[in-house]
Amino acid sequence: MRKSNIGWGIVVGALLTSPLIALMYLANQVAGLSFIPFDLFNWITKVLPGPVVTFGIDLMIDLLRLFRINVANAAKIAEQMIAVFNFFVLGTLIGAGFFVYASQGNEKPGIAGGLLAGVFFGLPMIAVSIGVGTSDLIPAVNILWLVGSFAIWGLLLSWTTGKLLKYEEAVSESETESRDVQRLNRRQFLITLGAASASITVVGTGLAIILERSEQSRRQAELEDSMAHKVDSPEGKQLPNLDDPVTPAPGTRPEYTPLKDHYKVFIEVEPTEIDGSSWHLPITGLVEIPLMLTLEGLQGKYPERSQYVTLSCISGRVGTSLIGTTLWEGISVQDVLAEAKVKPEARYLKINSGDGFYETVELDLINSDERIMFCYNWDGNPLPSEHGFPLRIWIPDRYGMKQPKWITSIEVTDEYEEGYWVERGWDEVAQVKATSVIDTVAVNAVFESGGRQIVPVGGIAFSGDRGISKVEVRMDSGPWQEAKLRSPLSETTWVIWRIDWPFEAGAHTFEVRCTEVDGTPQIEPEAKSRPAGATGIHSKEANL
Repeated sequence: MRKSNIGWGIVVGALLTSPLIALMYLANQVAGLSFIPFDLFNWITKVLPGPVVTFGIDLMIDLLRLFRINVANAAKIAEQMIAVFNFFVLGTLIGAGFFVYASQGNEKPGIAGGLLAGVFFGLPMIAVSIGVGTSDLIPAVNILWLVGSFAIWGLLLSWTTGKLLKYEEAVSESETESRDVQRLNRRQFLITLGAASASITVVGTGLAIILERSEQSRRQAELEDSMAHKVDSPEGKQLPNLDDPVTPAPGTRPEYTPLKDHYKVFIEVEPTEIDGSSWHLPITGLVEIPLMLTLEGLQGKYPERSQYVTLSCISGRVGTSLIGTTLWEGISVQDVLAEAKVKPEARYLKINSGDGFYETVELDLINSDERIMFCYNWDGNPLPSEHGFPLRIWIPDRYGMKQPKWITSIEVTDEYEEGYWVERGWDEVAQVKATSVIDTVAVNAVFESGGRQIVPVGGIAFSGDRGISKVEVRMDSGPWQEAKLRSPLSETTWVIWRIDWPFEAGAHTFEVRCTEVDGTPQIEPEAKSRPAGATGIHSKEANL
């Protein structure tokens, strides 16, 4: 096998797969047709062994942190880039394999060969798309589009391969003086092909990005217009600790997280979209009265409750940005189950989500805590699609991995089944670990007090619903000094802390630790996030 054949094959595969991706992306934005790179990535992450998936998650987060990229903002973008790259590599390799195979035969590939290549590439992809089911269009329309796309890709692959092999053959058979002409013709053909491929890729991707950003802007405008909490506005609701004398140090993250900034984590590349008008929630299994609830029925049938909640992701490292605080509104799970009349032998709720996620919740836990909530509003507005519309569950003192979004069905059962992430090696209980974070050493906000210069230092501390009684800070491994605590928004939110530190010029390292209300100290030895949540002391360097 000539190395040049492999090289030409890779070039051909890449030049044809790039515009295929761009056109699929454009069709997805224009008409909601399947975007196969995302479908393939979603399928892969669900069928791979748990340790492989979690290794990939760990590696991605470590790389983002290495380059000082905000994990909460960039994780999904990184996943999407990986998904596109995976599909690109697959298409390139299949194209290269076809070229090499065709170069070994005496006959040039024809229409049949091209269609066969399209089938070889496209049939598994179509099967994956059907299985994942991310398109909202009529399945026949979506399948027809995919069949046509891969058929055209295969035909172009066959035609391009035939052309290049013809030039290669002509070069081999030509007299010495005409070989340069044949090589020039081949080079011109590749330049033309490359220009066409680049044009389609750039234009298609550009149009799709414009459409996607336009839709994102529209949604963001709706979200900002409807946000209930605008603390600096007299028309907005006021936070319950507005008059607390402890003010956050300049640069501390907002005490109440704007919805647009709240971290998003979901198992697929894009959030699940559910039509609330047709959504219904079946509650079945070991109940005397099976229920079929609509969103309106949930909102109007049971006493409403609200709770300020800090939610954190178990995969976050010490000092994580995968944490946020907002107002949750919904109904007590106890009230719903009371209407269904759960049978005495029942032990668990198995909750299924629209994205294929599932989790098991103990009934003893639900019966012991009326705060456990079926939530349909955040911040006084319907849940954003990115955060679980139309319904999600909240369980105090648990990481987000135990709290399904996009709930589509609930089964009351006497049999325990491991949840989605528990099956993949994460902790069964997933209780929040106490953590404290330095957000800021406000070197630009130094002030004078008592004849000394003071630098404000501040951040957050959180321990689920167990509360924070003390936060301590030290500089350069010196003695720990106690910070001031701002009253939390509720017993289930983080605490904002602040300490005004005597200014000392030079490079310094600050560290922070916290203590829970019952006197339990934060775990100081370092531990990775997997399987039960990260522990350790957060530090921040500053030049004063």
